[in-house]
Amino acid sequence: MDSLFYCMEKQVHLSDRTIHIQLINHPLITESKPILVFLHEALGSIIQWKSFPMDLCNSLNLSGVVIERSGHGKSSPLVGERDRNYLHQYADETIQVLLEILNPNQKIILVGHSDGGSISLLLGSKGLKNLQAVVTMAAHTFVEPETLAGIHPAIEAFKNGKLNGLYKIHGDKTEALFYAWANTWLSPGFKSWDIRDEIQDFKQPVLAIQGLNDQYGTEEQVNSIVDGHSNRVGKMVPACGHHPHLEKSKEMVDLISDWISKQIY
Repeated sequence: MDSLFYCMEKQVHLSDRTIHIQLINHPLITESKPILVFLHEALGSIIQWKSFPMDLCNSLNLSGVVIERSGHGKSSPLVGERDRNYLHQYADETIQVLLEILNPNQKIILVGHSDGGSISLLLGSKGLKNLQAVVTMAAHTFVEPETLAGIHPAIEAFKNGKLNGLYKIHGDKTEALFYAWANTWLSPGFKSWDIRDEIQDFKQPVLAIQGLNDQYGTEEQVNSIVDGHSNRVGKMVPACGHHPHLEKSKEMVDLISDWISKQIY
């Protein structure tokens, strides 16, 4: 099919923050079809998804919305200190509220990467209205030694200026955002963070994807999501690290498109 290549960006004002979003293939929005909602990683933004959201939406002939959480990109800065419940707070106070404002009757498929994948699972556990399915890539459900070990090199890289490209995306919010992520995950209280039990009961189908070479987690993350569920599928991607949608973009578009098509058509 011909690509539609339609997108626009806008600001949505919540009670205490402004959230920047990108709408993809907006003319295709209809209550009879789901919209893909993309939730980015811990240091992510709209631009860091590159063409993946557009490619996936076009493959499925669906519309999409890419959300930049507070502290990221062109959204409002972080307010206050993060604690071990920050992913729950993003799910409750930003994503659910935002989706209700955008279109309260819209069917939704969540596509989340890393922190965004964990938030997607939490939204499923909280009974997100009109949720049809969840796709996660490199989601975390508990803290592994590998997770913490992967953060230390990132801190050194940031201190040495090797991640200065983040300043072009997050501007003067960059340092606060980086250390909010690193310090929260390395804090003593976060070591016991665990949502494995919390995400077991929702009924919507889940596709959980992870690279075999992901420096932030092992296959046990995927197993904790899918084991014991007939409608949840796990996929480990060979020769791939923490960003399957960027490292194996075409393969992921094909895989996710095929899986979603079986859920909604």
